Formats: sequence, C-alpha cells, structure tokens
Amino acid sequence: MPPLRSTGPGPEAERPGVPEYAGQYRLESTLGSGGMGVVRLAASASGLRLAVKVVHAEHAKDPEFRARFRQEVSAARRVSGAFTASVVDADPTAARPWMATLYIPGPTLAEEVKRNGPLDASQVRRLGAGLAEALRDIHRAGVVHRDLKPSNVLLAADGPKVIDFGISRPYDSDLRTETGKLIGTPPFMAPEQFQAPREVGHAADVFAMGAVLVHAATGNGPFDSESHYIVAYQVVHNEPDLSGVPDDLVPVLSACLAKKPEDRPTPDELMAELRSAAYGTEAFIPTQRFSNPVEKVPGRPWPGEEQDGSDVPTHRREAAPPTDAPRRETRRPLRWAAAAAALVAVVAGAVVGVRMAGGGDGGDGGASRGVEASAGTGRAFTPWVVPLAGRGSGNRTPACSLGGGALYCAAPGVTAARLDPASGRVLWSVKATGAAARVADDGQPRISGGLVLVAPPGAGRIEALDPATGARRWTRPVPAHGALAFGDTSVLFTTGGGEVRCLDSASGEERWRGRPAAANAQWVAAPRGGALYAVSVAPDAATSLVSAVAPDTGKVLWTKRLPGSLGAVGASGGALTLLAVDADSFTTAVVRLDTASAARTVRRAALPAPVDQAQAAVDGDTVYVFGAGGALLAVDTRRGAQVWRLETGAARASRPVVGGGRVYVTASDGRLLAVDAGRGVLVGQTGPRMASGRDTFAASLPAPVVGVDSGVGVGDGPGAGVPSGRGAGAVVYGSAPDGVVFGVRAGALGGG
Repeated sequence: MPPLRSTGPGPEAERPGVPEYAGQYRLESTLGSGGMGVVRLAASASGLRLAVKVVHAEHAKDPEFRARFRQEVSAARRVSGAFTASVVDADPTAARPWMATLYIPGPTLAEEVKRNGPLDASQVRRLGAGLAEALRDIHRAGVVHRDLKPSNVLLAADGPKVIDFGISRPYDSDLRTETGKLIGTPPFMAPEQFQAPREVGHAADVFAMGAVLVHAATGNGPFDSESHYIVAYQVVHNEPDLSGVPDDLVPVLSACLAKKPEDRPTPDELMAELRSAAYGTEAFIPTQRFSNPVEKVPGRPWPGEEQDGSDVPTHRREAAPPTDAPRRETRRPLRWAAAAAALVAVVAGAVVGVRMAGGGDGGDGGASRGVEASAGTGRAFTPWVVPLAGRGSGNRTPACSLGGGALYCAAPGVTAARLDPASGRVLWSVKATGAAARVADDGQPRISGGLVLVAPPGAGRIEALDPATGARRWTRPVPAHGALAFGDTSVLFTTGGGEVRCLDSASGEERWRGRPAAANAQWVAAPRGGALYAVSVAPDAATSLVSAVAPDTGKVLWTKRLPGSLGAVGASGGALTLLAVDADSFTTAVVRLDTASAARTVRRAALPAPVDQAQAAVDGDTVYVFGAGGALLAVDTRRGAQVWRLETGAARASRPVVGGGRVYVTASDGRLLAVDAGRGVLVGQTGPRMASGRDTFAASLPAPVVGVDSGVGVGDGPGAGVPSGRGAGAVVYGSAPDGVVFGVRAGALGGG
C-alpha cells in the first residue's frame, strides 16, 4: 500500500468518478494518494477501521497493471507479523480493483522526517530492529518487497509497519530495463536492481533498509541526487554517504549497503544487533554468517585455509578448477563487511579471477581416490574445468547432458560438443552461427534414437548429429518458438496452429501428425519408450486435462481431468508428477498421477507456503522443488506432506537434479550447490564463476548433470538413471556464466 497519510489532499481528490464504495465498504476521507491509486478511510460492519486502496481508473484498464495488483494482494496476504499491515479483504477483479488493510494511525517515516527532522539515535535503532523483524517475516513468506523506502514505513504507536508489497510505480522513474521500467525507487534500490533486475532477492530489501535508516538518521539518503541516473551510478559504484549517522550504527549500515548481496547481513542478524543496541544489552556481532547449515567434513579446509590444488592437473591450474571440498559460506562481522564493501567499490567493473574454495584430495581420506571412474570410461576421474563458449561479454553458460559414456554440451557459438567425462577433453565440436549461437536450458543436447539431438533456441531447426564424430545425420525445420519434447526414440514439436508432429529420432522421418490434445498443451515423454503425456489447462484454469498418447501412432490412450491449473514436471516410475499453481502463478501443491494402473489414482500434497517460479525434480515418492528467492523443499507425495525446507541463499538457480542421495542446483553466479536429500542440509558448494562485462543475465539456467560409473546420467529427465545410493563414485558436471564446463567428485562436495 502507499502511504496511509499525506500532508494534503492527493490528486485523486480532484479526479472525477471516485467510487463511493469498494465492495461492501463505504469510502470516507482520503488518507493518501500516489501514481497508482488512492487510499481511503473506511469501516467494516463491526466498526473496524480500514485503509482501502483503490486503483486509479486509467490503470484499471491495463491488464498488465491488474496482474501486478493481483501479485501485490497475494504477497500482502501471505505476509503477517507485528510489523506489517494485515490484509482484511480485497477484490483484484473489480472494475476498480481494491484492497483493504487494517488502518494504522501514524505518519510515514518520510512525513515524520520532513516535518520534524531526523530521528534521534535511539529511535533509529528501534526503527531498525522493527524493520529487520518485518523483513524476516516478509522473507519467510517467500516475498521480496523490492520497494522499501521511507514512504512505505508507517510509524505506529506499537512500532514501525511496512506497507506496499510488490507494486511498481511507472511514474517514479524514467529508467528502463529490457522489459520496461525498473521495479523500485532509485535512491533505495540495491545495485543488483539496476544491473540484473530479474535476479533481485531478499538481500535487496536489506540494502533498502540500510538506505532507509540513513534517511531516518540524517534526513538524507546515502546516494542522494536530483537525477535518478546519477543515483543509479552512485548506488552501483560509489561508497554511501554516512555523514551524520551515529558512530555505533555506521558498521551496521555499511554492511547493509554492501555492493554484493552475499556480503549483507540477514534480517535475523540485524535483529540481534539492532535490538541489543536499542535496548541496552550487550551487542552481538556474529563472527560467521551462515545462510544455511553447512557441515564440516574432517580433513577438509574452510575457505581461507591454505590449499595447494595438488589434485588439479598442472596444465589446468590457471583455469581455477571447481572445489573438491565443501565451501562453508562465512559471513564476516559487520565491521569487516563495511571494509569489504569499500574494496568491492574499488574493483567495480573489473574482471576478478575467482579461485574455487577447496581443491585438495585429502578431504576423502583416500577412500575415493583413484576409484571414481567417469561414466563408462573405466579411467580414474580427476576434477577438471574446460572453457567451451566463445569469448565475449554476457552470459555464456553451456548446457550439458550425459549419455552413452560421453558428455554432450551446447553453448553460445557451439551447436554441440562431445567431452570426455574423465578429463574434459573436447573430442569434437560443431560451430554454431546466427540464432544458434546462444543456448538455454531447453537447448541442451539430447540423446535420442542413438543420435545427439540439438534444437538451438530460436534457430528454427532440429539437428541430429553422429555421437562418434559430430557429423550431421539429418536436420528438419521446426517453428522457432514451438514447444519441444524428447523421448527415447522420438521428438515432438508443435506448430503455430497447434498441430503436433512426431519424428523418428534415428531417421528424422515423420511418424505422425495431428491434434491429440489442446493447442496449449504441455508435452512430456515417459522414459524407455513409454507414453507421451499432454497436459492442457482449461480456459478458466479450474481444471486440467491429462492425455496419454501412443508415441508410435499418436493415438490417445486415455484421458484424466484433474482439478486446478497444473504443469508437468516429468514422467517416471509409472507416475506423472505435476505442480498446481494459483491465479498468481505461485505453486501451491505437488500432484502425483498414477499412470501404470487403470485406477489413475491421484495424490496431492499441499505446500505450507506458495512457491514462486517453481522448478522440480522427482525421486520416487519425493519431489524436490526450488523457487525464486532461494527456497528448496522436499515433498513426500505418498504422505502428502513437506519433509523439509532449506533457504539456499541462491536467489535464482537451475532446475534441481537428484543423484546419489543429494540434490544439486546451479546458481546464477555459477556455483554448484549440493544438498543432502534426506535431511535438507547444504553439504557443499563450489565457488562462483561469473562472466565479465554487462548483460550477464540468463533467462534460464542449465541444470547440472550427475554421472555414475555405468555411464547413465540425467540428460533426459529429473533423476533418470542416477544412483539411488550415496556412493562416492558419482561425478557431477556443472557449467557457469563464464562459459566453462567442469567436473567434480560428488563425494568431495561434502557429506559423502
């Protein structure tokens, strides 16, 4: 919600056509107004005083704005705590969408500072403690506020209240992103909101909180300027101006305003620090910060301990190979975080070589040394890293799959390449041109019909390559943006008119064409030549139709209508796993449909908290779900319950992959994270590998690949063919935005 009070009548008071009612609530005096809507005082039938936000008429006609407003309502409803305003009622579908929250008397922080000047030191500390607790509650609900600023903080008698969730104001800034306007208000935005706005996570709110507290203490922001463009430059490159901030708060606010998200404290740490300062108890500054529990394995060093990288081939050491030891993500004391922020500012824009944490063989105690053969080769595996993508700035993350004893990868500039899993040596490579010079997760090579199939995103064709030589066997045109699905012996694609065509993978010849499902259907293939499944959501999103289709003829074998809007995760083990989403596209449940028996039994496991932009992997009855913001959770579909939830600290990551008793994801900065699948504990991770230059954002992140001694990997589906035990012989292959592909021992990532 916008500010609940204003220093005078807002623009809405002078606009014609202001409604008298919002739903059942009669609207009274104007509390405040902004570019998006007006906030009016109202009362419920029982006399409860409410603040009702009503959208301006011109925005009510905009479908995109309506979608944003629905998102705001959804986010505000999920957040509840002592320092947030509770939602009482809302109707995002009304002619003039509205939302009612409890009325909170009191000025905004912006109004208070403007009228009465900066707060005193004790008031700032109490304000900070309340804001830290508010952010903790907001983040626990899976929400990133993204627009925390003085006008969105109400100073109530019982403490500050954070309002206005997830709405972007198009009149706040003339700055643009690739897809439109930046979300937020420039003086209170984090560097990543300017550099990679779609990667913004919880740490951006901590940065904004630091800027808000500087404003509260001094009356000015840490990056003030009359130009939003100058503000943006200062936020990204300059040190904050903390003149006038109480001395004991300088280390705390400096840490909040660190340039790198990982260098900022968490809300829990800020609560401990600011409450102790506000209420006179002994200050607690943690010497190490952990975003997740990480277990130390005996014999393996923590970051910062001396390592010689002796297990790395000499000719590859300069390439900074990934870690073989668990990386314990330490969070420095707040006073040192301030110094780190200064260092970051000095080297801003420079290309920094990052050495992976770990790198010694000693962590295994010799148990796995020399016995971890790469997939199907019989040779001892040695960790390796190989650059694959061409030179240049921007995201260059390769995408890989494993099959037939070889690793196949695609990357910007490379249609496909075959790598030796044991050494990373490139055996052959096919150069890409034009649209095929870029790659996404769905552009990874697939092994089907004994050939390597590649469909470069946007290239408008499928190519089949000989796995031994890389020679082209066949190529077929496909719609540039048609949906694709790969089976063991077939490949499907949809045309612009909704028609489905099925090709034989070995020959490229057409098997069948037709319309066995709705035009908007999502297709997945069962392994080992099983059925094809189409999932179609009804126009009203109330139900979804699942159709099983014979891969050789296109005949519909059976259909099953299920409640809700569903999207397929994958088919394996005689079941189809789906995710249920709500009207705001948040995943609310995991659904498992039995496909092996005529009963078509359905098991549904509701999630305790909705997950945004969910991706999932299946391992038997357990489904692992990763959501935007960094939450990874395990759901037991047989019991219908969530088993564990872990905040990984990776705001964006790939689809999870399961293997060897672990769950692996690749973070947007190139880190490979390993999580114990049974306990939900982060057991290790490699270091980051970022591309240099600008525009390094990737629309999708390729998933890692898990290999075993038999040479069977996970190229064609979550969890397919990966080991079910915790054997030390597993090898994990990852890729990073700087264009490299690397291989590491799974056991060396910890907990093995």
